[in-house]
Amino acid sequence: MAYAESFFRTCSDFGGTTRQIALKAALVGLAFAVFPCFAGSASAESAFHARGADFIRVIGAADPTQAWTRFCRRYPRECGVDLSQPARISLSPAVWATLTSVNERVNASILSVTDQDRWGVLDRWDYPDDGLGDCEDIQLLKRKLLVQAGLSQRALRMAAVIDEQGQGHAVLMVLTDRGDFILDNKRNDILSWRQAGYTFVKREGTNGKSWVALGDRTAPAITANR
Repeated sequence: MAYAESFFRTCSDFGGTTRQIALKAALVGLAFAVFPCFAGSASAESAFHARGADFIRVIGAADPTQAWTRFCRRYPRECGVDLSQPARISLSPAVWATLTSVNERVNASILSVTDQDRWGVLDRWDYPDDGLGDCEDIQLLKRKLLVQAGLSQRALRMAAVIDEQGQGHAVLMVLTDRGDFILDNKRNDILSWRQAGYTFVKREGTNGKSWVALGDRTAPAITANR
């Protein structure tokens, strides 16, 4: 199935004037600067013990979006995968607490804004260093922070999905020994891929620059908290 280069253009629902965006970005950036990065969630351990194992199926090769390819040209080290790293993270209560903390704090700290408003282009993947970003930018920051926290980058895969409204969306898929889990800017809860309510299309492959198509793609719909 072919997907247009505009696949991710609808993942932001933020609007406003340039002045409003700049002001909100300054406030959000300040809030992010004072957040402790990896404070544990009080309910993280209980949530961890409720998880079951659920692995999504890879069915073949897929083309990455052009925006991903351009991102890799700008940040080649972010797209290179060290094959000596584990392909799956051993999921423990401590790891689950780190995933939960990063997901919650990045979601609270980055203001959702379209690439058109931020960059003046239809689709660009980049880090939200100015406190602004759309879905893929937010997930890229989560991945960066999780790698800094010591998690295997090889097990942290960007993924393309169709959301509950039939629109293109990007999430971060965490491959663990207890299943494949989703970090999302639409909600703070970390869910298995099947619980996320999305149709899964493709994700990063084993070497970062190549992508793979995903099977078992249609998950039961749930209500997302935006």
